[in-house]
Amino acid sequence: MTLNNLSQYGMGFQIKVLSSLLTHKEFLLNIQDVLSEEYFDNQAHKWIIKEILNYFQKYHTCPSMDVLKVELKKIDNEVLQVSIKEQLREAYKASDEDLKYVEEEFSGFCKNQQLKKALLTSVDFLNAGDYDSIRTMIDNALKAGQDKNMGHEYNKDVESRYREDHRTIVPTPWDPINELLQGGLGNGDFGLIFGNPGGGKSWSLVALGGFAVKLGYNVLHYTLELGADYVGRRYDAFFTGVGVQHITKHKDKVEDAVEQLPGQLIIKEYPTGKASISTIESHIKKCMDLDFKPDLVIIDYVDLLRSKRKNRERKEEIDDIYISTKGLARELNLPVWSVSQVNRAGAKDDIIEGDKAAGSYDKMMVTDVAISLSRKRQDKVNGTGRFHIMKNRYGMDGLTFSVKADTSTGHFEVSTQIEDDETENSSTPAFGNQIDSIDKALIKQKFFELQTD
Repeated sequence: MTLNNLSQYGMGFQIKVLSSLLTHKEFLLNIQDVLSEEYFDNQAHKWIIKEILNYFQKYHTCPSMDVLKVELKKIDNEVLQVSIKEQLREAYKASDEDLKYVEEEFSGFCKNQQLKKALLTSVDFLNAGDYDSIRTMIDNALKAGQDKNMGHEYNKDVESRYREDHRTIVPTPWDPINELLQGGLGNGDFGLIFGNPGGGKSWSLVALGGFAVKLGYNVLHYTLELGADYVGRRYDAFFTGVGVQHITKHKDKVEDAVEQLPGQLIIKEYPTGKASISTIESHIKKCMDLDFKPDLVIIDYVDLLRSKRKNRERKEEIDDIYISTKGLARELNLPVWSVSQVNRAGAKDDIIEGDKAAGSYDKMMVTDVAISLSRKRQDKVNGTGRFHIMKNRYGMDGLTFSVKADTSTGHFEVSTQIEDDETENSSTPAFGNQIDSIDKALIKQKFFELQTD
């Protein structure tokens, strides 16, 4: 690092850092382990950084302007108050276009600030001839900005990998699929069900949510297309077995069924395109503050969320939304299910493969579990269909299961039989002479292992 570099990260750059921290939570998440108030020259900046870190430690997000205003009132020093207010105004006025630059330069900024400190404090050591201390200070300065967390230490963390609570799961209603997913969708996992229009995707989410509630889990269901009351009636149909078209005549059955539920369900409606993943996150945390701890989050559906970054191509917006959704699952340590459309070619297929994901193939890259639900016109008439395991981070994929689907109640009966190539083009699945799915899966797995030996 040269002396010319030492002036590169002055007040202007530090304002950009503050702006990025206050307006982009992802940036804060990435640097929170190395961020320190001591890197900032201005006392107002130091105070803001300290408040950001304290708030993040408690609530795992950035403090809003309203929160900072409350904390500001606690400061006795009026001059400092005025200075902080001015710096906050400057930070919020800074351009979003600087974010990438700040991200790239932040490590250099940390080194720079520590090096300046080392040079200023080394005079006394120099006069005393203590060159070893000077060397240590310089070495530590050059290490500034590095993440102290190396990661999962494989050799030391064997026990942590095998704790009973290492992967907490919420099962699906379908045993053959649970077997492949090692029990269901785990905390921090993002699961996605692809399907053609009108094929029962939203009903599959009701099935996932309703089954979880019946097992005693708490579920948050976000609807971005259908009204909350209508989604509620779908759950009524699922819990009672009465078709949704007739459910209004069976209020007594609904009340009896609801009384027996061990878990809680909250349905939150947002108009299409009005909510972002930050909106969802804020609502989840609000529910937690009100003593409702969700075990499962359902979003119907992610594609209808608003991107935080406007004026971009829709594909880029969708990519950002999906990446943010996966980040939400990881950050809050919750399983998240959603659905998505397939493209026109996929809607015509008996079995929908991963290359038929509508909008962006990157959806498949982000998700931990991806399942397609194929129901062509004749399937809808017959009440049949096929679940195909497109992606499975926890086991085998590429397997197809026959389904009996009742889209008036959300009940999907999944066959334990894995469809073979000879039958995968048939729109009517066979449920007789069934072979245990796991036995067949193990046979296929063994065959693959022999091929690679």
